[in-house]
Amino acid sequence: MLNFNNKLITFSSKRLLNFSYSKFSTNKTLINKDLYSLDSGFGARYYSLFSNNNNCYRSGVVNSSKKRNLLSTNFNQLRFFKMSDLDNLPPVDPVTGEVIINPLKEDGTEKTPKEIEKEKKKAEKLLKFAAKQAKKAATASTNDAKPKKPKAKKEVEPVPEFVDKTVSGEKKILVSLDDPSLKSYNPANVESSWYDWWVKSGFFEPEFTEDGKIKSEGLFCIPAPPPNVTGALHIGHALTISIQDALIRYNRMKGKTVLYLPGFDHAGIATQSVVEKQIWAKEKKTRHDYGREAFIDKVWEWKEEYHNRIKNQIHYLGASYDWNREAFTLDPKLSNAVVEAFVRLHDEGTIYRANRLVNWSVKLNTAISNLEVENKDIKGRTQLSVPNYDEKVEFGVLTSYSYEVVDSPTNEKIIVATTRPETLFGDSAVAVHPEDPRYKHLHGKFVQHPFLPRKMPIICDSEAVEMEFGTGAVKITPAHDQNDYNTGKRHNLEFINIFTDDGLLNENCGPEWQGMKRFDARTKVLEKLKETGAYIGQEDNEMTIPTCSRSGDIIEPLLKPQWWVSQGEMAKDAIKAVRNGEITITPKSSEAEYFHWLENIQDWCISRQLWWGHRCPVYFIDIEERECDRSDGSFWVAGRSIEEAQEKAAAKFPDAKFSLEQDEDVLDTWFSSGLWPFSTLGWPEKTKDLETFYPVSMLETGWDILFFWVSRMILLGIKLTGSVPFKEVFCHSLVRDAQGRKMSKSLGNVVDPLDVIGGIKLEDLHSKLLVGNLDPREVEKAKLGQQESYPNGIPQCGTDAMRFALCAYTTGGRDINLDILRVEGYRKFCNKIYQATKFALMRLGDDYQPPATEGLSGSESLVEKWILSKLAHTSKTVNEALENRDFLNSTSAIYEFWYLICDIYIENSKYLIQEGTPAQQKSAKDTLYILIDNALKMIHPFMPFISEEMWQRLPKRATEKAESIVKASYPLYKAEYDDVASAAAYELVLDITKEARSLLSEFNILKNGKVFVESSDESSFATATSQQDSIVSLIKAIDEVVVVSSSSQIPQGCVLKSVNPEVNVHVLVKGHVDIESEISKVQKKLEKATKSKQGIEKTMSSKDYESKANEQAKEANNAKLENTIAEIEGLEATIRNLEALKL
Repeated sequence: MLNFNNKLITFSSKRLLNFSYSKFSTNKTLINKDLYSLDSGFGARYYSLFSNNNNCYRSGVVNSSKKRNLLSTNFNQLRFFKMSDLDNLPPVDPVTGEVIINPLKEDGTEKTPKEIEKEKKKAEKLLKFAAKQAKKAATASTNDAKPKKPKAKKEVEPVPEFVDKTVSGEKKILVSLDDPSLKSYNPANVESSWYDWWVKSGFFEPEFTEDGKIKSEGLFCIPAPPPNVTGALHIGHALTISIQDALIRYNRMKGKTVLYLPGFDHAGIATQSVVEKQIWAKEKKTRHDYGREAFIDKVWEWKEEYHNRIKNQIHYLGASYDWNREAFTLDPKLSNAVVEAFVRLHDEGTIYRANRLVNWSVKLNTAISNLEVENKDIKGRTQLSVPNYDEKVEFGVLTSYSYEVVDSPTNEKIIVATTRPETLFGDSAVAVHPEDPRYKHLHGKFVQHPFLPRKMPIICDSEAVEMEFGTGAVKITPAHDQNDYNTGKRHNLEFINIFTDDGLLNENCGPEWQGMKRFDARTKVLEKLKETGAYIGQEDNEMTIPTCSRSGDIIEPLLKPQWWVSQGEMAKDAIKAVRNGEITITPKSSEAEYFHWLENIQDWCISRQLWWGHRCPVYFIDIEERECDRSDGSFWVAGRSIEEAQEKAAAKFPDAKFSLEQDEDVLDTWFSSGLWPFSTLGWPEKTKDLETFYPVSMLETGWDILFFWVSRMILLGIKLTGSVPFKEVFCHSLVRDAQGRKMSKSLGNVVDPLDVIGGIKLEDLHSKLLVGNLDPREVEKAKLGQQESYPNGIPQCGTDAMRFALCAYTTGGRDINLDILRVEGYRKFCNKIYQATKFALMRLGDDYQPPATEGLSGSESLVEKWILSKLAHTSKTVNEALENRDFLNSTSAIYEFWYLICDIYIENSKYLIQEGTPAQQKSAKDTLYILIDNALKMIHPFMPFISEEMWQRLPKRATEKAESIVKASYPLYKAEYDDVASAAAYELVLDITKEARSLLSEFNILKNGKVFVESSDESSFATATSQQDSIVSLIKAIDEVVVVSSSSQIPQGCVLKSVNPEVNVHVLVKGHVDIESEISKVQKKLEKATKSKQGIEKTMSSKDYESKANEQAKEANNAKLENTIAEIEGLEATIRNLEALKL
């Protein structure tokens, strides 16, 4: 919660707790009974906040400065608790009854005294809350024991099912809103049929001038990040589409030439992994049983099925893609771009071959990128499940063993330690620090391998060894550890590979060990070390375990000849492009990460040992009667075709007889994705699309792939096209569950957007777990996760509510903790829009025809001028926010404006339209039309379906040319609406209304209330007098309001609140309340406030206070004392006034 200009802003998805509005203890900020409780959980909508001291009766008014301080200070003491908080009550000392506070934070650091005191106060309030709830429960239990008269159940008339008779692709047939099936808002009814019509009508295609040029309004183009064809979209994809499509629709409505380019990624490793799991589960076959071509055909079948499934999801999400330009990374056009890029980069030496360490997944039998590696942190000895092992494998243990020094007269040994004892077969040296006195006499000596006839040098290396750590000696395994790889290169050590691709020990380990699984060997190695006397001991070791995100396998660093991209020089150009402003990256934190990554960039391994993907367009030259090393790049040529490769090979070895063999590997999926902004537009051909749309306007995606995708698009774009690929990068947050956990299938918290749109029962969520590739052992765990996250299933929210919620969540932070209840709250907002438009249509009448052009008529009432001023300012705010990618402020402004229409203008327009003069009626109707028309257009980028559904029902101006709201003009700021004086005058009316409702609420006056507005100021008096009907329309508890110019005209028995220095509101309470009871309540508050004042004064008058208390504490105490005194004055004044009412 935030305190901003005395308005309550809450980001909780729960409704605010229902407080007793007239029974508040001292130092609590009161909340008006008419406070608007937001269904969706955010935004401040004319909340009435006031302190008890802010109630000013006729005989005394609290000093205004004190009043302001009191409001700001006491507000911070207000807390809201939810029922779920009762599950985590703080511990209490059973002897003293005091709350026990942990003096340490979660990270182990000590809390400050201020933090402990704050936590203690919160805990005490929570305990009080718990006590109240227990008392309520006890009362409820007693009441339950009493016999109750059975209540007659009110029969709920079932709502008939809506039947949409629209032919697919045709414009929707609009059924009358009087139809029983359309009585209330149902997203399924509202969102049907529109998308197919939009697509068929070509509304999503870019619009050019008559001569085929970009429109004068400008160009806006976003290439949609291609989702993987591995299954289905999740809520993170929905966030991406919601943000991008909001910008696309907004810019389209601004009249620009707009392209939203769709496509899909073949996702090599992810897709192949899923299909391999599927055929094994169903047929107990591997890809090798099928063979390469047959297996690839099988993957294409999978691709077609899930590609269509994903497209269906995208249709439901309302993404305004130009489907005519749909791309797939394995399409011939894009495959041609991949080949062209590889050949160019290989021919110039940017792509080269090298034998280096890769992240090897034994289960998948391929190298994987860093992005596909998930690091698991463990604190110590831990058992983990590993694919193809029946029993769990132990990790988090540091094993120490010894190497004997060769030819040592004293049989000296060097002790080393490792968390991977099975890798000792690959050891080729022991390193010590050159300055370590313990080992200086061993420089240049050797140690003997305990199992193999191998002598290994003792080397000196200050980079690899820390003298103070452990024994100061380190085993070096260059072929299976990145740090050791670098050490091996520095000392020209032997690189000994000890594993096969299947994770078995190979011939380099000796016949006794060859063919043994790596983690089985771990156990056997320990046994053998103990037998030979080389075993020293074990201890728990905190460590990070790299795992394969696709298979759960433990990653094995493995030495492999692969194709690499040299990125150093390209990175310099990519850094320059951002620094000089050619590309902007938002937020700034992502820009900083971009620089950090590129400034420390390493070369990129693009080889993958897969079958599904772009096969490397490079050929090995096998020369007859000559030993040709496949690791040596000089025996390879790249070619756009086999014929081109033949020519290059013949030129390279003119007198040799040779055959060519294409590399079996495929390229990393990120390589083809890195070409996405220009390959989708036809590169390397010089197409019209490439000329028109490149570089694209922006690239929008999650911050987590800034390095793996965005940076590579910039690197390759500049390198291959000579231009930046896009002008702007916007990185959105990652979606987590309501508890802040990462979305994971095994946790059961992954959300299918269609389940949010249509709703789903918990048991159906459970059933969906059974049709995927989730390990049976994980299914039960996932079910428990679903039970925790969605105990009642997921309610039907609709696309519009979900899109609006996801955009409203986009605040620039790194994570979104998605609460489905908040999304459901926006469904209620949709209902507000639906009902408001229905009401407007009813008030306008069937024969209403809006003026040909929008503008002022000159007959507008004050409330019309005020609401039109609000329209002008909201339009300005929303346009500026969207231009600045500020989705929180844009959605907040639109949300608040709709509520101003509903709660203020519509309430006011009732009497104008029904009881006004013909001129007033017409003006009120015209204004109502302007508001609904503009508000629907304003919200369209976020809520495309309900805005179209309701806009199509509005009568149209003679000048309106748009067939769909998709093509309508977006509302802009209109200076003629910005009537500052009229807006200020009506704000006075709202302030009067607010204070009157506040007093009526406090004294629980629900009907027949008497309200008097007193003002000697001529302007304020005139405004209040002219707006009496408006004030009455906004206060349900009264039938009339009297405006007077002097307090002498106010009858006895009234209480007042000051609206401003010139205006007071009086409410007649005599005859409506129990005076003695009210005095008793206020007396108790006075006693408590007096005690509080005495406590503060005692603290401030204590010895050494002036010398020991810091300035911040003194300032806080002074403010607290001043506020408490002001509170006491107000309470005393209240008692005097209440006493006077008895006379």
